[in-house]
Amino acid sequence: MQNLKGKVALVTGSARRIGATTVQKLHDAGATVVVHYRNSSDDAKKLSDKLNSIRSDSCFLQQADLDRVEGFPAMIDSIVNQAGRLDILVNNASSFFPTPIGEISEINWDNLMSSNLKAPMFLSQAAAPHLIKNKGCIVNMIDVHGFRPLKNYSVYSTAKAGLLMMTQSLARELGPNVRVNGVAPGAILWPENESAEMEAEHHNLLEKTCLKREGSPEDIAKAVLFLVKDADYITGHVIPVDGGRLLNH
Repeated sequence: MQNLKGKVALVTGSARRIGATTVQKLHDAGATVVVHYRNSSDDAKKLSDKLNSIRSDSCFLQQADLDRVEGFPAMIDSIVNQAGRLDILVNNASSFFPTPIGEISEINWDNLMSSNLKAPMFLSQAAAPHLIKNKGCIVNMIDVHGFRPLKNYSVYSTAKAGLLMMTQSLARELGPNVRVNGVAPGAILWPENESAEMEAEHHNLLEKTCLKREGSPEDIAKAVLFLVKDADYITGHVIPVDGGRLLNH
């Protein structure tokens, strides 16, 4: 399967977990991939070495702090200089932590809004000229809690709701040359080293899915690949990959 041969994809936050699986899936489809990371240099290098051993010069590394949006134009220029072009942007990087009412700080707000909303907007803006030129696409990693809020996660849920609206807005702004869609994971991967309280909440959320089981990063990566490769007439939409979670209140 080499449908994406000649295309270049940047996936933010892709050294580990869902991002790494998405990079692997796009690479399997023939794309040259750019693995962005902030601190996970060892994981990023390991993934890059693996992919380049399969196909030489098919994976590049890009370290960047996505809180520093002023550096995004230079970051995109660096990627294009290395890889030759840019066709696909997957805004995957995200922070996730609880913010119960009464305990929310401005730092919490800035952190969650920056990674989940501000960075995707400014990175999309920086990448837009290249995506327009190549008739490319953007896929934003949203969350089912952008549709329905998660208790004690009001700031995160608000940021993801904003990303959902941003997806629709950019689809109008960048059409007809660039398609912009999103994927909304449900119960897929939970934070590492979760507390007993989080474990109980995890179990509770799984019970609310129609399929009564956790999904996998592969499920998300397959949805991203579909939107990139096979969805030529889809833009401004978000695919929930949630085992039917949104069907239950």
